[in-house]
Amino acid sequence: MKLILKFNLVFILVFVAGLAAAGYVSRELLQQNARDEIVQNARLVLETALSTRAYTSSQVQPLLATQIKYTFLPQSVPAYSATEVVEGVKKNFPEYSYKEATLNPTNPRNRATDWEADIVQQFRNSSERKELIGERDTPTGRSLYIARPIKITLPSCLVCHSTVEAAPKTMVERYGPANGFGWQLNEIVGSQIVAVPMAVPILRAEAAFRVFMISLAIVFLLIGLALNLMLWRMVIHPVSRLSRLADEVSLGNMDAPEFAARSRDEIGTLAESFNRMRKSLVQAMRMLET
Repeated sequence: MKLILKFNLVFILVFVAGLAAAGYVSRELLQQNARDEIVQNARLVLETALSTRAYTSSQVQPLLATQIKYTFLPQSVPAYSATEVVEGVKKNFPEYSYKEATLNPTNPRNRATDWEADIVQQFRNSSERKELIGERDTPTGRSLYIARPIKITLPSCLVCHSTVEAAPKTMVERYGPANGFGWQLNEIVGSQIVAVPMAVPILRAEAAFRVFMISLAIVFLLIGLALNLMLWRMVIHPVSRLSRLADEVSLGNMDAPEFAARSRDEIGTLAESFNRMRKSLVQAMRMLET
């Protein structure tokens, strides 16, 4: 087996092993980065909703306190404002969904589904938990969600949600007396949930992975080509010439030219040794002839 073939076999084995290791590490890293990006963006949506709730509660509600006696304006409800703001964001980012999932809501659109109710129950069972991140299968694919509890910490919230009698009549007229009452102070009544399909970021991660692997393969191939050229130029070619000269000398051709070695490496040292051996052999043959 020729030297260059042995070298290429070893190089291919190293290339395959290195490509496999790099592919595994980079794929895991890109997938994790995609997931972290989803979580970070979901937290940004949650913070936007929280900021909207705080703004509505502190600045909008006081301005509409008198108006609620004559007509109920849902815009004065923090949960309604937060949901509407995020709905506006969804026009440009339709993959995000936001819901203030509540076990016993006043507004029917906030009623928790089965899986959302499970999240709310987890918060109720572990009141010290401040955030929950998970994944679930949906009809459209895998989805990641991030949730935070909705806890009644302000007595002002109970004005509308303690009893039907205490609630504003305009609100009862709008939503009815059946839902949204019986809440208690420091009770976890629901959860803010942001859900994001994982298909889009995962596809982006897969695209980046393919580009990375193709680029890495091209780099490996270019390195292999460069190493083959260097091996041929610095080792294979001079060794082949030296081998031909050695064959000529071994067959009795004492007029074979010396091997011109310009390098100071191992090949040059080998060439100098060959030239000395050739001179010694020529001198020995001449001595025998005389």
